[in-house]
Amino acid sequence: MSYELEYFHPRIKEEINCWPKSILADYKRLAWLLMEFGPNLRMPHSKAMGHGLFELRARGKEGIGRAFYCYVKDKQIVILHAFIKKTQATPNRELVVAKKRMNEIK
Repeated sequence: MSYELEYFHPRIKEEINCWPKSILADYKRLAWLLMEFGPNLRMPHSKAMGHGLFELRARGKEGIGRAFYCYVKDKQIVILHAFIKKTQATPNRELVVAKKRMNEIK
């Protein structure tokens, strides 16, 4: 793998592991692709949210999961925040949490 994946806090990984099975399976597949392809991973798997923030777009029969991430240094990716999406639009409060965490580590 080309890139290293880590979590802003262990709690984020624990929350993701509690996602419904089909969403979790897709997340794990996408995380592997992200480590393999890094910034070359694009839509529909990953979306740039602006200012160095990206979202990993997991889907499953139970719904949609999102994980915000950023690149820190060299080939290091940090998962900043994750949630199960319940509305069409990404809730602003979820973006605020991810941006705040990104600013903390950069």
